[in-house]
Amino acid sequence: MLTPGSGFPAGPPRVLLQAREFLSEYDGILCDIWGVVHNGVRSWPDACEALYQFREGGGRVVLISNAPRPSASVRELLDHLKVPHHSYDDIVTSGDLTHAMVAERADRKAFHLGPERDRAVFEGLNLHMVDADEAELVINTGLFDDDNETPDDYREMLACFRASGAEMICANPDAVVERGDRLVYCAGALADAYEKLGGTVHWAGKPHAPIYDEALARLRTAAGHPVERGRVLAIGDSLRTDLAGAMSSGLDALFIASGIHGNEMVRDAALDLPTLERSFREAGVEPRAAMTRLVW
Repeated sequence: MLTPGSGFPAGPPRVLLQAREFLSEYDGILCDIWGVVHNGVRSWPDACEALYQFREGGGRVVLISNAPRPSASVRELLDHLKVPHHSYDDIVTSGDLTHAMVAERADRKAFHLGPERDRAVFEGLNLHMVDADEAELVINTGLFDDDNETPDDYREMLACFRASGAEMICANPDAVVERGDRLVYCAGALADAYEKLGGTVHWAGKPHAPIYDEALARLRTAAGHPVERGRVLAIGDSLRTDLAGAMSSGLDALFIASGIHGNEMVRDAALDLPTLERSFREAGVEPRAAMTRLVW
């Protein structure tokens, strides 16, 4: 028998076609955005409806994202993709945490590694921005051109950072993310490469504890009263971030297979159970349930 709040199942994950009954066991949801609510190009109405119905039943929803931008910027994207406000109570992003981490190191010479669209993460900060070869602090929000580049294009730059002893803040621990029907590299792929060179990386976002602490605090505020951790469910599509983060934070998890792992784990619109279970074992994660897409 599976027990809410156990953090792990007593056997293979429960496979769901609809989430209604399962979600009724929880008071709060921390829900990933990219890969669950939308794919970067269009939103998933069934997922939005499931979160809305959960809230209509008295539950509270905080969207938790590794987007390297402040939550206000992510809310604008959700509006553009027609994700209704009634599907969630609040948003917390790795960009929010990055802003705070950079503020603590504002006296260092900083270099922004990433596209111009992410510069909102620096709003309100008086930073001494320099060229790459002068950097003491590298603020990594991703590849400059993630449509065409790969981490291999950054080997020389990362080696120079390592030689100078620059520290890196990774604003998005995801290695890849969905963009329509493609996967594109994210800041986490560059941070992984930098750590392999022996560089120091400070990680913002999932699977690390600070973003979960902040999201749980937002959940308590939305509910207007304390919410037991054992009554909170994390929903996500990433083994590396969503499921690993849920487990390390002592939260039950619902895995959405059609996100970044969709090509591996979904066959003819159904879960490939042997691949699913093998992938969970290899990643050392144990979600309480799994489904193809989030559906009420």
